[in-house]
Amino acid sequence: MPRYDIGSAQRRADRHDRRPARTRARRIAQTGAAALIAGAFGFASPASAHVTVTPSTTAAGAHAVLQFSVGHGCGDSPTTKIMIQIPAQITSVTPTRTALWTIAKQTETVDPPAVDAHGNKIVQRVASVTFSTQSPLPDGYREVFELTVQLPQAAGTKLVFPTIQTCAQGESAWIEVAQDGQDVQELQLPAPSFVTSEPAGGTAHHPGTGEEHATHSADAGPAPTTDRALTIAALAAGLLGSVLGGLALVRQRRQP
Repeated sequence: MPRYDIGSAQRRADRHDRRPARTRARRIAQTGAAALIAGAFGFASPASAHVTVTPSTTAAGAHAVLQFSVGHGCGDSPTTKIMIQIPAQITSVTPTRTALWTIAKQTETVDPPAVDAHGNKIVQRVASVTFSTQSPLPDGYREVFELTVQLPQAAGTKLVFPTIQTCAQGESAWIEVAQDGQDVQELQLPAPSFVTSEPAGGTAHHPGTGEEHATHSADAGPAPTTDRALTIAALAAGLLGSVLGGLALVRQRRQP
């Protein structure tokens, strides 16, 4: 089979192309831009086509909405079920209802019992959430599944969510975890994961004691009074303006 020489073909095309150099340069630039757009929006390599998780926040102790994105099937087979395993560090999980999908939660006993930020004892937790459908998600179409969770209090905690994707034919187990020093890009089926960060400075999501709550209430107390005073002053100024305007109108009508 003859070898196709890209360089020779380009040189021949340049000799036959009699258009000005500026036109050819513009055409090359447009072709390059189109290639970049295609690569970004529709032709991702199989290695980048993972099941991923995107948290609304990673701040330790915060309530976060986790979005699990599925944009492909098992090969060409449509997706019928997604099971997301919840790491042991998370004890509060609320799934968001999704059209066409039914939701099942599997719970387990917490032993020994855990205590949340409010001092409540936790003896049961959601260990996994399963989304299943009778209308399979075709390969190449995207679906997002949401879970609202409370993140653990410790910053720097790695949270891993092993996920099993079941399809009409076959399944994909997104359960691989990068070991120390290993690049996650080397994994064939990486589990969705992220690491908690330091909470925002001065942010108190839920005060832990009554004293803190009283302090916040006392600090917030003057604000309504100030707003009320400003509102009354604005109304008085408006009323005074209306009265003066009326007097001026009467005076003008009385003039011959």
